Amino acid sequence: MSSVFGSGSIITSDEFLLQIQGFLRVHKDGRCERFVGNKTMPTGIDPSTGVQSKDVVISPDTNLSARLYIPKTITPDRKLPILVYYHGGGFVVESAKSPTYHPTLNLITAESNVIIVSVDYRLAPEHPIPTGYNDSWEAIKWVATHSNAGGLEPWLNDYGDFQKIFLVGDSAGANIAHNMAIRAGLEPIGEINLEGIIVLHPYFGGNEPIGSELWKHKHLKAYTDQFWNLANASRSGLDDPLFNPQKNPDLSGLGCSKILLCVAEKDNFKDRGLYYKELMDKSGWPGKLEMMETKEEDHVFFLFNTSSHNSHALHKRINTYTPSVPK
Repeated sequence: MSSVFGSGSIITSDEFLLQIQGFLRVHKDGRCERFVGNKTMPTGIDPSTGVQSKDVVISPDTNLSARLYIPKTITPDRKLPILVYYHGGGFVVESAKSPTYHPTLNLITAESNVIIVSVDYRLAPEHPIPTGYNDSWEAIKWVATHSNAGGLEPWLNDYGDFQKIFLVGDSAGANIAHNMAIRAGLEPIGEINLEGIIVLHPYFGGNEPIGSELWKHKHLKAYTDQFWNLANASRSGLDDPLFNPQKNPDLSGLGCSKILLCVAEKDNFKDRGLYYKELMDKSGWPGKLEMMETKEEDHVFFLFNTSSHNSHALHKRINTYTPSVPK
């Protein structure tokens, strides 16, 4: 059993509709009680990296916001790649302001010398899918409004390289990054160049179990599938193309030229990541997919042990994948 998912229990009772053990409880009145991802960390200058962060509103109408990060080495005469980051949490927990994400994004900003826009998309079940996807797309379009230095956010106007846009996410956020690249292929945004996506331990699924889901992770698949079922208002099931890439007819039109896929040896989603690679390799998509497997690690390990050798190795790979142009 993956340590990330605890006991892997789904509970129902007369007192509430559903409880995903360790993560959230949905009450009969529709109220959602979350057990993780509720804490927040303040913005400002990180003392260990010198990275500066702040929160910005993208859409007052929907209360969509993002947390921005810039490295201490930033100068107006050197434009930096922009990483649009989508957090994980099964579409139902966590946030861009969470202590799960803030330290890691400080480190990636400093070590990769990039600007990060960490999107605080709205969560299901209060805001069911496709709300999170739509918010994520709105965030990309908002970033693009700064391409000619005419946006509302000076950090992007002054320091962003809009020819080097990357979409990055972990777990459910990796799912979002992939699907945003699909949408970018269908609805190109002319003001920016989406160079690549980085999918970290992606949360994909499907009706038919694959690999270790047939035996070792059979119970865990049933457990993690419930996050999608809870989040997805359309009730289109586990073979929804947003969740199962094998069912998406638009894979060949993915709107970027490269993918960095990262998997972990002990992650129950590893086989889904490997299957994603197989699907993209066979899809006819003309880009290049690179894969990094981290040995002896579990799902999103880099969020919980930020100073480990393997976490630094992952940051280094991201750095080489998203190089900024030297002075």
